[in-house]
Amino acid sequence: MSATSPQRPVLPPDISARKGTDPLVVLTAYTTPMARLVDPHCDIALVGDSLGMVLHGLPSTLGVTLEMMILHGQAVMRGLSRAMCVIDLPFGSYERGPEQAFDAAVRLIRETGAPAVKLEGGVHMASTIAFLTRRGIPVMAHIGLTPQSVNTLGGYKVVGREGEATRVLEDARAVEAAGAFAVVLEKVPVGLAARVTQSLQIPTIGIGAGAQCDGQVLVVDDMLGMFTAFRPKFVKRYADLGAQAETAIATYAAEVRARTFPAPEHGFADSAPGKS
Repeated sequence: MSATSPQRPVLPPDISARKGTDPLVVLTAYTTPMARLVDPHCDIALVGDSLGMVLHGLPSTLGVTLEMMILHGQAVMRGLSRAMCVIDLPFGSYERGPEQAFDAAVRLIRETGAPAVKLEGGVHMASTIAFLTRRGIPVMAHIGLTPQSVNTLGGYKVVGREGEATRVLEDARAVEAAGAFAVVLEKVPVGLAARVTQSLQIPTIGIGAGAQCDGQVLVVDDMLGMFTAFRPKFVKRYADLGAQAETAIATYAAEVRARTFPAPEHGFADSAPGKS
């Protein structure tokens, strides 16, 4: 590719080929402006069902619908030129069986143009992942803490300690064998995440799973300090934009009430310059 050629978008085989090389950089994105910001810096822009909590004020991801994911997926795709868009299959759109998952994934890909989907679950979802990948739908898997199963898990807890470690390893191997091109490890102990990463031929992408994973993902509103309802231990704040926005809004409100905004330079004269 010449220096003047347009850069080709990242695709699932490119992600798989990064196993054991430079770490993969992943952030969520839910809107066109945010997609434009993450695009030059990230390998993957994840349209996560976390948008239900971050943007829509839902108490969990369980209320997110397929239509919501499509709407936000379309917005993100408009803002990307390089990073690969991956969209979550929301709760209730794929658990009934492979055919249901196929129908939902086809809608996401057809109506957004995104090249891949993500779904939660290990051994019990392996047959569904295999069904999708055999039919040309690239799948990113998600094991460990799976937020759509929060009621079954009993909360947002670490998954993989003591007796659970074997199950996490089995889940990882199952989704790899089923054809997933990468797997997210959420809230998994760092030692176990390292073992999983070493045992797989596909990349692992950690969120609260330590630095030995093949890549990292965070919710962008968390790391920018824009979503402050709660702060998981694994989130590092790289900015405090929420506080800055609150200060700016308060200053605007004060100036409006004091009639200092708009100032003369923000208005228009009764006649155009140069006219009598």
